Amino acid sequence: MDGPMTSDRSAGAEGRRAGPLIVTEDEALLDDLLRLCAAAGAEPEVRHAVPERSAGWESAPLILVGDDAAPRVRGAARRRGVLLVGRDQDDPGVWQLAVEIGADHVLRLPDAEQWLVDRIADAAEGVGRQALTVGVIGGRGGAGASTLACALAVTAAKAGRRTMLVDGDPLGGGLDVLLGGEQAEGRRWPDFAASRGRVAGGALEESLPWLHSLRVLSWDRGDSVVIPAEAMRAVLAAARRRGGVVVVDLPRRVDDAVAEALAQLDLGLLVVPGELRAVAAANRVASSVGMVLRDLRAVVRGPYAAGLDEQWVAAALGLPLAGELPMEYGLLESQENGAPPGSQSRGPLSRFCTAFWEQALTGGAVS
Repeated sequence: MDGPMTSDRSAGAEGRRAGPLIVTEDEALLDDLLRLCAAAGAEPEVRHAVPERSAGWESAPLILVGDDAAPRVRGAARRRGVLLVGRDQDDPGVWQLAVEIGADHVLRLPDAEQWLVDRIADAAEGVGRQALTVGVIGGRGGAGASTLACALAVTAAKAGRRTMLVDGDPLGGGLDVLLGGEQAEGRRWPDFAASRGRVAGGALEESLPWLHSLRVLSWDRGDSVVIPAEAMRAVLAAARRRGGVVVVDLPRRVDDAVAEALAQLDLGLLVVPGELRAVAAANRVASSVGMVLRDLRAVVRGPYAAGLDEQWVAAALGLPLAGELPMEYGLLESQENGAPPGSQSRGPLSRFCTAFWEQALTGGAVS
């Protein structure tokens, strides 16, 4: 018997995403797997054996084979994404079954439930390459980190890349304001303060304000809300799963939530004005940030104090130089007229960001 099960247990809620192929006749195991698919927001297809049409086996984003059904799927085309699932923790023969069907993993419930929910959700979302995630941090107050973060996001979006800008500084005034979108509809950080576990990447993206061809997660104008580390972890992980680029504007202090954000960055940019006091302040920031983030680079901004240049500043901080951030005259006036940082294609800020992305997204050293 290999037809689809028609039990109402397999009828998912309207709007769920296509989920895995489940192959089992074990009623109790099936109940568990359907429950986990529901938790992942996915609608599975259920069979007792390999589908008669091989396309069903080959095209499923994930295949969950109950250990009772393993003998019935021998000979099926080998592919990635086959998981052998059961409950007997002491069955020594399960590993041989896994080899025979080419399973990637052997899972035992209930121990592996959370891991399996995450894999089902990943498969249903079509997760591919994760977003390149870049954090921007000011070496001192007024260094221009928020301006650079916005410009990086705007430039990436103008180039056609899926882009999300995340405001990680609750005291920064809100990046949506800097982008001229404080009235835009969509969710802000307080809506995600209670997030735990997994946040669906697609739902996150669709819920955020859409400004200048990118999604923005910023703060509202209400009372300050503490974002727990668990919420920061869940939201940034969801953002990264969507691919493209994620830019995070971060404060100089490192609390638990900021440490969680730093842990998810691919690289960080420390914006440092070319003056001695700024270098001294940036050195303290670099020390604390460097305890979590391994790849931190200096972006140096003029004008320079006597005897200083970008090479000297980067060397004084002991950081690789990501580049010199040029002055862009008329930036404030442009923002007042509705043009966000980085929107002037021929402006020095846009050129800096374009060069940065060209090197970072091709795997080249950013210099």
